[in-house]
Amino acid sequence: MPSQEPVAGLPKPLISALRRLLRPLARLLIAKGVGLAALMELLKEAYVDVALNEFPVDGKKQTDSRVSLLTGVHRKDVKRLRERPTEKMAAPRSIGLGAQIVSRWLGSKDTTDKKGQPLPLPRKAESRGPSFDSLVSNVSKDVRPRALLDEWLRLGVAHLDEDGRVVLNRSAFVPEKGFEEKAFYFGRNIHDHLAATAHNLLEEGNPTLERSVHYTGLTDESARELAQAAERTGMKALLEMNRLALELAEKDKGRATATRRINFGLYFFDGAANFNNLRSDSDVPGEPVPEKESD
Repeated sequence: MPSQEPVAGLPKPLISALRRLLRPLARLLIAKGVGLAALMELLKEAYVDVALNEFPVDGKKQTDSRVSLLTGVHRKDVKRLRERPTEKMAAPRSIGLGAQIVSRWLGSKDTTDKKGQPLPLPRKAESRGPSFDSLVSNVSKDVRPRALLDEWLRLGVAHLDEDGRVVLNRSAFVPEKGFEEKAFYFGRNIHDHLAATAHNLLEEGNPTLERSVHYTGLTDESARELAQAAERTGMKALLEMNRLALELAEKDKGRATATRRINFGLYFFDGAANFNNLRSDSDVPGEPVPEKESD
């Protein structure tokens, strides 16, 4: 007699959602040579860590047996994983510093035009005007502006114009190159998006923002036009949020209660209507469906 399917008896809407969201992850992992065994080890690690830190029993010690019962991870693996040092995901230095500099570049009236777009900056100060070197120095005295500029040129974050001024390629810190940098954003942004949606599914307090607009039955030309519109409108929203966040962060600096982290993001997906052969009943051609509460 065949063994029962592991997903039998679980909420069907949740299983359907998991099947869908796991496919692009599986595609990435296969392309990068990450096999199932490696993913299973990471999943075990995540299950044990979450069980230990987010499902405690009041007044009782978390035992290996209880964690095993909660997660389905074997007790031997629970013990092994509990004894393993925790590895924290640290941002590459180029990202931590680079994101701060870009935020200030986009958040100051001195370094943006009337539409809020970043102005090209001379390498060094000319009279009393802003420069790339002064912008870097105002954020950190520990890094040479030339070294950071070379890294930005390598990553495709900026380029030099015909006058030798530094020009941002995008109104955000988004490296075109550099696998380490892109992998960091992949982990952080997808984590935050999933955390927001999980919060809503679990109905843990007030729902968080998570909305999107999606259509099917579009031509390539229409999809390209919508992609351009998404870039324009999306960057307008991000620039506005950046200016407000920068202003509030300066006001909150040094306060004991300044312990919160936020992440506001936008994305645009363009693919075949039957992408991954997982067409949803809600994907009706021509029907806009603004989803509730998002990231």
